[in-house]
Amino acid sequence: MKIAVLPGDGIGPEVTREAVRVLEALGLPGLIMFEGDVGGVAYKRHGHPLPEETLTIARSCDAVLFGAVGDPSCDKLDRHLRPEQAVLGLRKELGLFANLRPAKVFPGLEHLSPLKPEIARELDLIIVRELTGDVYFGDKGVRMANDGTREGWDMMNYSETEVRRIALIAFRTARARNNKLRVTSVDKANVLETSQVWRDTVIEAAGAHPDIALSHMYVDNAAMQLISHPGSFGVVLTGNLFGDILSDLASAAVGSIGLLASASLGERSTEYGMFGMYEPIHGSAPDIAGQGVANPTAAILSVAMMLRYSFKLDDQAKRIETAVERALADGFLGRDLGGEHGTEAIGTAVCERL
Repeated sequence: MKIAVLPGDGIGPEVTREAVRVLEALGLPGLIMFEGDVGGVAYKRHGHPLPEETLTIARSCDAVLFGAVGDPSCDKLDRHLRPEQAVLGLRKELGLFANLRPAKVFPGLEHLSPLKPEIARELDLIIVRELTGDVYFGDKGVRMANDGTREGWDMMNYSETEVRRIALIAFRTARARNNKLRVTSVDKANVLETSQVWRDTVIEAAGAHPDIALSHMYVDNAAMQLISHPGSFGVVLTGNLFGDILSDLASAAVGSIGLLASASLGERSTEYGMFGMYEPIHGSAPDIAGQGVANPTAAILSVAMMLRYSFKLDDQAKRIETAVERALADGFLGRDLGGEHGTEAIGTAVCERL
């Protein structure tokens, strides 16, 4: 079992350190970890946010544990050299087209959600977001308009092949959630031709999964329903842009972005399971970096997702998830949740409850 550990910038190394501690506390046989530079720290050391040696490490492993990237001192670099480009580069070079982001309110923490407690406790969903298409990867540029002003443009596009493969991941994810065998596909088919192709292809793909209930929703309505009736969702299937927005909305409903983990998967298999990259959905938070106050819960839960998807160690994944729930229930809350416990204290609390 080989894992590439890419801590990155800001609070990335701090939360990743605690995630690794939890992983080591499980005592898994044959576990080997390799560390690499990524993001702003990689640019400063190697002249590029995603050095070839880091890619080599990632490709040689069975899974990647990723921290966060982002460094304000790099904001004026050419776009292809900025830390954030490392994430896009890893997704592209490793063939990671599917991002899974679970969102669930932990028992006893309903009061931390901006939603009413009776609504918040209904929230238990997974957003399946396409990662390598849409406007983030389409052609883009700046040109002069007829009136002499600058005009920016970005192309949104999806092929049937891209939509079909992400839809398959969504249906598989729904089937694994025995209590919620339903997929809601989110698009904007009333306005966008890209979304019409998306919807048509998802409907076609659903034919091979008659046991999964499929519904469709426009993205603006989906945003409203996620807040007003979150319990109506099981798996949310959507594109790159819409998924980016909706998953952050879901994280706010949970109570803190510091609680949400994610898995980025592709089609590559290893001798253990699916190759993937696992990371908290939060950023590098440079304003609190080095203070020891970042919440490592999302990074720790990312390890649980890694064990489940890339190593088929569901029992060990559940051990971590249960330990996290117990630590939270016992009051080990970070500053983002109104608590006073620091990064290391929360990691220690989870290790003690494994």
